[in-house]
Amino acid sequence: MSLVRRAVPEDAHEVLRLRQVMIDSVFSADSSASSTKWHEESLPTLRGRLADPDGGFAAFVVDHPERPGALAALVAGTIEYRIGRAGNPRGRVGHVFSVATDPDARRRGYARACMEELLGWFRERGVPQVDLNASAEAEPLYASLGFVRKPDPSMRLQL
Repeated sequence: MSLVRRAVPEDAHEVLRLRQVMIDSVFSADSSASSTKWHEESLPTLRGRLADPDGGFAAFVVDHPERPGALAALVAGTIEYRIGRAGNPRGRVGHVFSVATDPDARRRGYARACMEELLGWFRERGVPQVDLNASAEAEPLYASLGFVRKPDPSMRLQL
């Protein structure tokens, strides 16, 4: 039996807590990123997305083995549509984000197990390409799963 399960609406608070763990580890120098004021506003939307098993969003989690009601690990992803092209004529692209493990539960294989479940979810939905942003610390995990670095000409406008 797998330790990994699909997150449900009742997990929303813990999903947000682990997302904050990831944000704090990636943006530790930015004190504004560590604010949790956005959690309450995000909660209803997250609960709704977790309640929709057929939508383009999924989160996979591992329950914390020492803290009942807490999560030890989280991986979330979405399926996006882009106009098709060679190699992806249906235009489905997966995006992985919010890969997080509680600091006291690291080095137990939880993130890998969650990633494998999410990648299976993408495969079941015919997604031929999956993107993610990798920290230097996490890159070996992703490389072991087959991810490769790509040149990224991305730009962003904050509205």
